[in-house]
Amino acid sequence: MRRMNTRTAVAVLLVTHAALLTACAPATTSTSTSTSSASATEAGRNGVPPSESAASVDVTTTTGVPVRVSIPSLGVDSSLLPLGLNPDGTVEVPPAEKGMTAGWYTGGAVPGDPGAAVIIGHNETRHGRAVFHDLHTVRPGTGIAVRLDGGTTRHFTVTAKEAVDKKAFPTEKVYGATDDRVLRLITCDGSYDAQGHTVDNLIVYATLEHG
Repeated sequence: MRRMNTRTAVAVLLVTHAALLTACAPATTSTSTSTSSASATEAGRNGVPPSESAASVDVTTTTGVPVRVSIPSLGVDSSLLPLGLNPDGTVEVPPAEKGMTAGWYTGGAVPGDPGAAVIIGHNETRHGRAVFHDLHTVRPGTGIAVRLDGGTTRHFTVTAKEAVDKKAFPTEKVYGATDDRVLRLITCDGSYDAQGHTVDNLIVYATLEHG
């Protein structure tokens, strides 16, 4: 996977967080069948001017790409949509019509490779409960499996979870560079604000099982 320079990488990470602000808003999610994104105004409010938001991501890898995620204890078994960046630099999120399908952020690592791999899914949409509706119930030790397109399945173990205010999202902690082989699952959480958006994100942290 082609590496991005530091300036671009930081912009991508912050824009990714900005998109999550609208990723789980049942009353306002786009009705388009394509992936949806936060507005440029939303991105700019979180420290990334629209002029610095655009970045290309090369998703070519030597290990394959993830095509399915499962969490047996929650009954989750979902194919994975590739989530890249929109022309305005905002990150794509699964469309409301595919609320029961999670997505892999292609700007991060392939799950199981060195680095932070990120999978994003809705908690609920205007259509009802979504793929990560019960994610808040996971505990340390919960198993997560990610299958790659070549047939390999990589197994992860949950180590921690946290609910964070979307205005104080721990961008570096979630998306920052690391040599460890880690996975983050992200969805929305908490109560709704006056605009119908959830105020928190739920982040689940997991590490690759060895042996």
